[in-house]
Amino acid sequence: MTTTINTTALALVAAFTLLAGGAAGAHGYREQGKPAAVAAATLVVTPSRDWNQLSVKRGKKAEVWTLDGEQLDQVTFYGGIAPGEPLIRERDKKHKPLPTFTRETLLAEVPGLLESTYRTDRAIASFTLLDARPERFLGTDGIRFAYEYVDDDNLPRKGEARAALVKGLLYMATLDAPRLHYFDRVAPDFRALADSATLR
Repeated sequence: MTTTINTTALALVAAFTLLAGGAAGAHGYREQGKPAAVAAATLVVTPSRDWNQLSVKRGKKAEVWTLDGEQLDQVTFYGGIAPGEPLIRERDKKHKPLPTFTRETLLAEVPGLLESTYRTDRAIASFTLLDARPERFLGTDGIRFAYEYVDDDNLPRKGEARAALVKGLLYMATLDAPRLHYFDRVAPDFRALADSATLR
């Protein structure tokens, strides 16, 4: 029964996105093969295909790209998060303060920082870290981790992230998409983006 409901909900989200003109909120394209500086930072990626950049600003140092619309896939770049800063803009600092990156934050603690941010910002009750392992990112020691959660639209979502600490700043790229169909379809394109990432 749950699978049927989730499949139906996913179909409705997809239909709405297509009717709304695809990547609703997109304000521009990131063209295939053209290096792009992202997230108001020195972080540069070279897309292997065209992407839509959303006009939605999650924060001064966060930028969102999508292929099929923000409800179906989101790649978020976090560029140079400094100690004392949250990953995204706080919408209610008094009642829902977001966790912050600190000088003491270890690379192994970055998945927990993302989880805490999601739980607070999106009111997510269920979040599971599936895997975490060392992997090079931005030419230095980094971490790759996978996770899943249920968002407020009741669709099971899956995510993957790559992160590294460079000169005391946190750089990270994440993919979030419905677990059914969309994540597996977009994951190779996300991994190609992450592999292309450099600092200028």
